[in-house]
Amino acid sequence: MNPTHPTQPALVFIHGFLDGAAVWDDLTPQLGERANDALRVDLPGMGARAAEPGPYSLDRFAADITTQIRALSRPVVLIGHSMGAQIAELVAVRLNELVRGLVLLTPVPLDGTGLAAEAMQSFHALGGNPAAQRALRRNVSVHLDDIQLERLGQLGDRVDATAAGTFADLWNAGHPSGAEPSRYRGPVLIVRGDGDTFVTAELISLGVTPRFKAAELVSIERAGHWPHVEQPAAIARAVTSFLANLDRHQGVLSTSDVPVAPQGWTRAFGQKSADAFAETFSPDVVLEASVLARPAVGIDQVKTVMTTASRIYEALSFTHEAHSGLRDYLEWEVQAFGGEQMRGVTVLTKNPQGKIVHIAIHHRPLGGALKFSAELGHRLQGALDASLFYRSA
Repeated sequence: MNPTHPTQPALVFIHGFLDGAAVWDDLTPQLGERANDALRVDLPGMGARAAEPGPYSLDRFAADITTQIRALSRPVVLIGHSMGAQIAELVAVRLNELVRGLVLLTPVPLDGTGLAAEAMQSFHALGGNPAAQRALRRNVSVHLDDIQLERLGQLGDRVDATAAGTFADLWNAGHPSGAEPSRYRGPVLIVRGDGDTFVTAELISLGVTPRFKAAELVSIERAGHWPHVEQPAAIARAVTSFLANLDRHQGVLSTSDVPVAPQGWTRAFGQKSADAFAETFSPDVVLEASVLARPAVGIDQVKTVMTTASRIYEALSFTHEAHSGLRDYLEWEVQAFGGEQMRGVTVLTKNPQGKIVHIAIHHRPLGGALKFSAELGHRLQGALDASLFYRSA
């Protein structure tokens, strides 16, 4: 990324059901320089990450994006479409003050749509059925030409046939926190296409707008469920106006106003790369962890353990942080072993040159930590001394 303004919020685009990062190709040029350093995510199982296996969940998606944003070390404005709007709200709650604004395009309520099983059969049947996917997109849009429809269709074609129904169930069931007023209290822009027969004005007025303290609502003419594709110039005007209001009310941020996670550490987890971890460590680094029977000592051992650990995680989110002198304190949540949740705290101690000399990682619950340790030992069998790890029961 080459930010236009290092303290200006970065735009983060989150696509919806059966789409991918390329769905924003028509909108970002309309936003000009403001989108030059935008983060356009591909969700696991879709877009460029279509090959990534499940299990899938709204929480996994939110954790994945939260980790990517933490690595930016900048405030952001989240722009989510359809199911991506559900995910955007979950990310906003996780990141709190780091999110300067939330833009929800034709948003599915976080509480879900609650469609009956009979109605959901048509969505389950989309998997591996290009003709049905294109027919659905045509039916809930107003101004898609054949080229745009085919581009969207090709995104859906990438998705594994069995995953399509899973993704549909996710947005239909929603998230438990959607039953309550949103915990995100920042500025919100809600945009709908006036011809959208899926996310209707009634659905938004009942399930989306009331959840926010002061949401602005914009309706786009001659647009259906993909207004950013059908009418990108109109969406760009609405988003640009929203951003201008944010700039006026919040002023220019100083770098010290932005919560800064240890960038090398979070980036290494995102890349799952031994070299990326090694770049952050002092040669004599020591790792103590609740998943290790004894400390790992030295850069080679520690980078090997951390790289392997990062590949066991299915999703990782750094949720809170604090800094005191040469120490960084990070709280995190992870998903592993087919959806099992764990939490913990990491304490990083650095030398005056900024290299990490000591790492203390505390996992909970204990059962998950022991299982994780055994899996580490299995994956590193023959590479590291087995006495570093606890054996499975």
